Amino acid sequence: MPSPRGAALRSAFRLAAGLAGLAFWGFLALALASLLALVIVRVGADWLDGLGSWTTARPRLQPRQLAMRELAIDVIRQALLAILVVAAVRWRAGPDWRRALALARPAPGAAPAPGLAPHRLALLLLVWPLIHITWVTGTAELLQMPIRRHTALAPGLTTGAAALWLAYVLILAPIAEELLVRGALYDRARRFLPPGAAIAATGLLFAAAHLTPAGIARPLSLIPLALVLGWVRWRSGRLWPGILLHAWSNLAMIAYVLWPADG
Repeated sequence: MPSPRGAALRSAFRLAAGLAGLAFWGFLALALASLLALVIVRVGADWLDGLGSWTTARPRLQPRQLAMRELAIDVIRQALLAILVVAAVRWRAGPDWRRALALARPAPGAAPAPGLAPHRLALLLLVWPLIHITWVTGTAELLQMPIRRHTALAPGLTTGAAALWLAYVLILAPIAEELLVRGALYDRARRFLPPGAAIAATGLLFAAAHLTPAGIARPLSLIPLALVLGWVRWRSGRLWPGILLHAWSNLAMIAYVLWPADG
């Protein structure tokens, strides 16, 4: 008969392996989408600009070219991320891939979600911009990285590019990131974690995925959003409310930063 200590060690090992696997698959999807996007934009943009992609002597790119390439990388990366997640889940789950991503109702006989009443979701959407902006600006001030207000988009972006950037921030990024985190990773986490732990684990991965060379300000600012998105996913049992809240949060932050100064 196994000893209690041995059972506890095996349980801890399984938990650590599950969390490591969760992080591995999440960051593998992000890394693969990012690498493919970089290659596609490098080759495609160089071809459009009449440059040799793999030559060592390259002319200096203009600010407008750099801005357009950065935007293209962001857009293509999120599109590829969504495609990779859906393809991987379809390969793993087969006909049940929509349920695995919370794009369909749970299968008959499966444990139902606790439920999220429409009026509660509406109330959350109403108060969330104030909570989100207060937390983001507060953490930025605390870490001495204040968020600039009344700014403008990069001058190198055309009107069409600005519209594409808005579509990326408000539609493409919320869909791709929710498919990965609250879709595929949450489904994987719930196989070995209770709801609260699955929300926390996927939330921390979501925040960590936004780490930049500038430091921890960005990940720290996203922790409340990550936890609330996980809670919405658990309560509703569906992915679309989280996508809606994610897009609404992005819109609120954009409006706060880009709103023109009085006068």
